[in-house]
Amino acid sequence: MIEAQHLTKRYGHTVAVDEASFVVRPGRVTGFLGPNGAGKSTTMRMILGLDTPTSGSVLVNGQPYRELADPLRSVGALLDATAIVGGRSAAHHLLWLADSNGISRRRVSEVLDIAGLSGAAPCWTAVPAAPWS
Repeated sequence: MIEAQHLTKRYGHTVAVDEASFVVRPGRVTGFLGPNGAGKSTTMRMILGLDTPTSGSVLVNGQPYRELADPLRSVGALLDATAIVGGRSAAHHLLWLADSNGISRRRVSEVLDIAGLSGAAPCWTAVPAAPWS
């Protein structure tokens, strides 16, 4: 679960996020919608501990993201689609993340199904296991 309480981020005189409070329940695919400059990326960066809130707090499973022992087993985020290796599908990117973090490949199928994207995924048996799995 992700819990944000009065989350605020200021850059000088500019308020990027103003007193945001919300709860994201486990097992839900959640997205932020809004125009450019609405604070979506800044909020995600604060959730992931990449930016420090000016005030307020955000917890993932009851603790700051930075303190999670296995953070990718708790929450996944893609802040910038250009961070994916060129030519790699979302499904293959998730497989790479699973293989490199000791997460079952079956979980990739489950997550794609939860997100309603299982029809867009390749046949898993055709994807060779990564050399580190």
